[in-house]
Amino acid sequence: MKTLARNFVASALAILSRGILRKYRPIVVMVTGSVGKTSTKDAVAAALGEHFLVRKSEKSYNSEFGVPLTIIGAKNPWTNVVRWLKVFQEGLALLMLPNHFPKLLVLEVGADRPGDLAKILRIATPDVVVVTKLPDVPVHVEAYATPQAVREEEFAPAYALNPGAALIISSDDPHALSMATPLPVSITTYGYAEGADLQIRNARLAEGMEGEVAIEGKHYTLRAPGALGKQQLYAPAAALAVARALHVPVAQALSGLKKYTPPPGRARILSGRNGSVLVDDTYNASPAAVEEALNALSLVPGSRRIAVLGDMLELGRYSAEEHTRIGAVAAKTCDLVVSVGTRARAIAEGARKGGLADTQVLEFSDSKGAAEALKEVVREGDVVLVKGSQSIRTERVTEALLQRPEDLEKLVRQDKEWKRR
Repeated sequence: MKTLARNFVASALAILSRGILRKYRPIVVMVTGSVGKTSTKDAVAAALGEHFLVRKSEKSYNSEFGVPLTIIGAKNPWTNVVRWLKVFQEGLALLMLPNHFPKLLVLEVGADRPGDLAKILRIATPDVVVVTKLPDVPVHVEAYATPQAVREEEFAPAYALNPGAALIISSDDPHALSMATPLPVSITTYGYAEGADLQIRNARLAEGMEGEVAIEGKHYTLRAPGALGKQQLYAPAAALAVARALHVPVAQALSGLKKYTPPPGRARILSGRNGSVLVDDTYNASPAAVEEALNALSLVPGSRRIAVLGDMLELGRYSAEEHTRIGAVAAKTCDLVVSVGTRARAIAEGARKGGLADTQVLEFSDSKGAAEALKEVVREGDVVLVKGSQSIRTERVTEALLQRPEDLEKLVRQDKEWKRR
């Protein structure tokens, strides 16, 4: 019964959303990829917000439900029937009555299983596509035959572009470069590689990440306030690439980007108890993202580096291998490795094999146990990375280690629906 109701609501939302897009014909920018979608979506909306009336996906509304909710401009009703009726009422009003509507939509799109993006592309056709990253072992790979099948799914919005339309991809991603080459589109690259159309240089930590981007021989400053890691500068660089594709002046886009802040749970630097520094990267976890986060710890001065790493879910047959590999990477970058969850036991084993002593590896079955124990472990000068897949709820560890209660609003999954789970 629940499945039938879910399918009915999804179909009704799709029909309503298609009608709204046909009526108002906004420019649609789609952001896809395995990691970094939400940060990029937020940066694109900020960069274009002074030129267009913009609406972006709220939080990570990137599914066959999230995309229509964004188009309608409604919040997630969760399981509240009355709120769902209000969503359809708002949608019908947009469709039937004269209304103001955004000139540009920035839609984050994602897939958990084969065919998810096809459903979204039947709702909305992109005018511009940004592909963030297509790693060797993508998240959700357990639902697909091969990693390449995941990459094909996530690259699907690029295949939907009209000839000559703008495709924005990372110059540092060999998979995206290879898949984009045959397409009859206008390709713009951004990243650290030589030859990128928007090349990022001199990444450094300065109240967050800061660097320069070179565009046609001119240099501009990029910032990702309050966040850690070279990868944080990808989002504002991609946003500038979208701005150029839509003929928005660079100066205006940079002015808009002053309002950009990386979203909660994406390597945000926070004050921790006992004089420690927390790197809250708890939104989600995949092997590529965890490795980037571990490597970024070297940018923060500190006496001891601690990695609190939860299960990385939906990796299928790659799970044991990737958890063990990440443990070995952590052993090279950290003084103490803390695993959280059943799958993360392989991280602990990999850390030991990588050279850490038993006293340098702690194991916990869940985030609540880890949070309570680490209150007594963390001390002044420690730099603590906290990261794990959503259902592991590693934000509970960050919450327990916060120095300032007011920083709670900077954490993910703090609304009532999540807190009850």
